[in-house]
Amino acid sequence: RNFFTKRTKELKPAVQSAPGWKLFGKVPPRENFPKDSKIIQQEYEARTGRMYKPPPPSARRKNIEFEPLSTTALILEDRPANLPAKSVEEALRHRQEYDEMVAEAKKREIKEAHKRKKIMRERFKQEENIASAMVIWVNEILPNWEGMRATRRVRDLWWQGLPPSVRGKVWSLAVGNELNITPELYEIFLSRAKERWKSFSETSSENDIEDAGASVADREASLELIKLDISRTFPSLYIFQKGGPYHDLLHSVLGAYTCYRPDVGYVQGMSFIAAVLILNLEEADAFIAFANLLNKPCQLAFFRVDHSMMLKYFAAFEVFFEENLPKLFLHFKSYSLTPDIYLIDWIFTLYSKSLPLDLACRVWDVFCRDGEEFLFRTGLGILRLYEDILLQMDFIHIAQFLTKLPEDITSEKLFSCIAAIQMQNSNKKWAQVFASLMKDNKEGDKNHSPALKS
Repeated sequence: RNFFTKRTKELKPAVQSAPGWKLFGKVPPRENFPKDSKIIQQEYEARTGRMYKPPPPSARRKNIEFEPLSTTALILEDRPANLPAKSVEEALRHRQEYDEMVAEAKKREIKEAHKRKKIMRERFKQEENIASAMVIWVNEILPNWEGMRATRRVRDLWWQGLPPSVRGKVWSLAVGNELNITPELYEIFLSRAKERWKSFSETSSENDIEDAGASVADREASLELIKLDISRTFPSLYIFQKGGPYHDLLHSVLGAYTCYRPDVGYVQGMSFIAAVLILNLEEADAFIAFANLLNKPCQLAFFRVDHSMMLKYFAAFEVFFEENLPKLFLHFKSYSLTPDIYLIDWIFTLYSKSLPLDLACRVWDVFCRDGEEFLFRTGLGILRLYEDILLQMDFIHIAQFLTKLPEDITSEKLFSCIAAIQMQNSNKKWAQVFASLMKDNKEGDKNHSPALKS
């Protein structure tokens, strides 16, 4: 408080007549009190010799039903008294322009209102459909699962998307539990993972952990690598980040799986699959579904990075790509753009990273019904949806576009494109095409084997 006391004492009170300062010269000082509006008006009248008269009430606008929230209406105002008045023609023209602007604003407002009503109607309709479907699933289908799951009625209902309240249960039943994992087994592997975490934190440095995680000999060491990916899992939701309600749960499921399958270990992309299951299932059930899902041939081939199997899947995909989208197929070929550039990320995360979460869950619904075929059918549906755009792009822009798909993609548009994809080539379905590729590969291996050559 005493920093500037000396300077303050030396200051003299300002004199009213002392000049103020302004850039490029002196100006009189500002008065310390604001003038009253009446005084300003009196000074103006004395200076101009004119008296301000407000316009009569009849001249003002009355009963305007729609008033745009802008300065649009100023066009109708009379000019200030010190300016020439409007001519009749100008006033009529301004009235016409104003009416046109109001009409356009009304049209926009009505259009927006209709759009909002349409969205609300669709939302209510969707909620009603979900509610009625939930009753059917709970009361009719789930109690008679084995007998009804393959019926046409259930398959059609399944295609429309599962109600969120039964989604986890249906996924668990559809994926199955061929590995016969129990909640008790999950607890065993979870405790093992916790022991490994503890030993890592006590004995290993961060660099040692990363080296161990990359080692094939001990994939369980990749436990620490899980931490790096959990924070990147659905970052916009904030529920899987450190301190979030599902952070520890996701860490536990992934850690337990890494100890359960040290031959597979942790691979990037697993965290998204586990996170989707955690959002729809209890902890132990999520682990059981996760382990069985990753044990499917397609997922096992990708997560174990079995290059020969992955190439077979890409080759089968290209057969149906050429069949359904020949122009886009040739366009990709001209740039040597192969499926691995965009398919790997889609398959690794089962589209949960590439699509909006609600849409990804609907893809999961039908994937659980149809198996691996639907994953590749969905990929073709995405390409069909954006075919016109992709045909105008070069290699770099195609790769960038397919790596980060538009966020405004809707389930109606995507599923209509998926429905238009025919998974049949020369009367062969996906499984038959894939089997023939596997057979050709085996025969090729035999023809090139040393035993046959000798």
